[in-house]
Amino acid sequence: MYIDFHDETNSVESDYIDLIQRLITFAAKEEGVTPQGEVSINFVTNKEIQELNRNYRQKNSPTDVLSFPMQELGEGEEEINILDENLPVLLGDIVISVDRAKEQAKEYDHSLERELAFLALHGFLHLLGYDHIAKVDEKVMFAKQEKILGAFGIER
Repeated sequence: MYIDFHDETNSVESDYIDLIQRLITFAAKEEGVTPQGEVSINFVTNKEIQELNRNYRQKNSPTDVLSFPMQELGEGEEEINILDENLPVLLGDIVISVDRAKEQAKEYDHSLERELAFLALHGFLHLLGYDHIAKVDEKVMFAKQEKILGAFGIER
């Protein structure tokens, strides 16, 4: 799994980036994603994520994480097999607000490291097609998050 990190805030510690690299690689293996998969993870401010949220989701407020999957099908497009080990697959982009991550780490009384890892995994699962709009889908996605975090060794 190739992960391209961009820290627009210049505030994310290299240890946190290393942890996220290992977690997403682990999650990709758990989900059977090709080792040729590629993901971009971007760390931004509340202002930057609010602009993206407004432009792409018509919600004029900051959020914690946004995902932009590259594998969503348009009309007439064929599905790409993200399990094929021989194909490089660009899964998409994950954008994380470091400001919101800090706020939520305090609110949930856990470390910033844990919150950034959770948000990266949450965004990654969205890239793989998981969602939480409907209650039944939310149950599946949130159980998957907890299972992967626990197996990787990240607890609340």
